[in-house]
Amino acid sequence: MTDALNWTPAATPKAEPIDGRFIRLEKLEAARHGDDLWAVLQGPAADPALWDYLPYGPFSERSAFDRWLQGHATGQDPLFFSVIDRRSGQAQGLLSLMSIVPVHGRIEIGHVAFGAAMQRTPKSTEAVYLLGKLAFKLGYRRLEWKCNNANARSRRAAQRFGFAFEGVFRKHMVVKDHNRDTAWYSITDDEWPRVAAGFERWLSEENQRPDGQVETLEQCRKA
Repeated sequence: MTDALNWTPAATPKAEPIDGRFIRLEKLEAARHGDDLWAVLQGPAADPALWDYLPYGPFSERSAFDRWLQGHATGQDPLFFSVIDRRSGQAQGLLSLMSIVPVHGRIEIGHVAFGAAMQRTPKSTEAVYLLGKLAFKLGYRRLEWKCNNANARSRRAAQRFGFAFEGVFRKHMVVKDHNRDTAWYSITDDEWPRVAAGFERWLSEENQRPDGQVETLEQCRKA
């Protein structure tokens, strides 16, 4: 048997505001954020592929969307955050901390739904970075990312963010009457300092310039 860990369980996260350079994370509130989120996630300019691999949506009626938001806003696991664009003040997406197990130091980022205005911008990357930073600050040992193995976009995102691929759970779930094989990824606490330094370098003013990025996130992490 290996040596015993000097281990103290992690703290339970709270949905307190977190400010970044491009975005602000706020606790999801259906009344405050509902109009913006309906527009960016379900409106005419919404990403048509957004709901393909999520276990809910799309929503044809605003009332059903509002009930869905309200149900998530009151929960603690998943713990939902709205992503607020700092320049416009608009809520442009959602994500959560979930599968929260403080006693073992395990936590996951999931339920990611970013509007088109966030996709392929520093805002989406910063949202993931800020939740990762919070998780490890609270003492978690392991940050997870899971997705449908057929979801190539989510798999690319996990790898780009610095999550390590761990394998596929075959026939893990039935979602929307379809089989889901689940791909598992993680970042551990000993890996986080290097991953965090890459995020910070990529998000910096020196790298994110008006005409675009200088280095990719992968290049920043290697540097």
